[in-house]
Amino acid sequence: MPLVVPGWKDSGPGHWQTLWAERLAGARRVVQQDWMNPSRDEWVATLEREVLQSPAPVVIVAHSLGCIAAVHLPAHAARRVQAALLVAPADPERRAVLHAFAPVPCQRLPYRSIVVASSNDPYCPARLAGAYARAWGSEFLRLPDAGHINVDSGHGEWPLGFALLQSLMAPCESRNWARAA
Repeated sequence: MPLVVPGWKDSGPGHWQTLWAERLAGARRVVQQDWMNPSRDEWVATLEREVLQSPAPVVIVAHSLGCIAAVHLPAHAARRVQAALLVAPADPERRAVLHAFAPVPCQRLPYRSIVVASSNDPYCPARLAGAYARAWGSEFLRLPDAGHINVDSGHGEWPLGFALLQSLMAPCESRNWARAA
């Protein structure tokens, strides 16, 4: 089951996460109490509840700070995750409002994951995203000049990302997840 995990300030209309959540059968979206002043404890607890309440297998679709919340999941919840697409991970050291999410865990994730980053993301340098990917045991895709991989950088539907998600869902018979047009 796809579990959409937005980042700081949420993913609004036109964002690929919002579009995919509408397109994927059974997709659920994690809704945080406070999108503007994120608390690591609250965000991770909310994500943990969603993972534990979701029918397995769970495929996380995270953006920005949502990626960092996902890697903070406790082991018993992470075991229910089959895979994760971690797009434009945030650097919590760069903004004071995100400092509670530091330090970012550096252990290998217990599931397959793909980290997608941009060469010019203003919120996380590509070299740091690459270091996250190595530490997490993730596949790494560096996009040239893709910004924060959001609506502001021209990524609405984002077909490449959707193809990556499909590759992660394939073991779950992804052909059954896409809603009929």
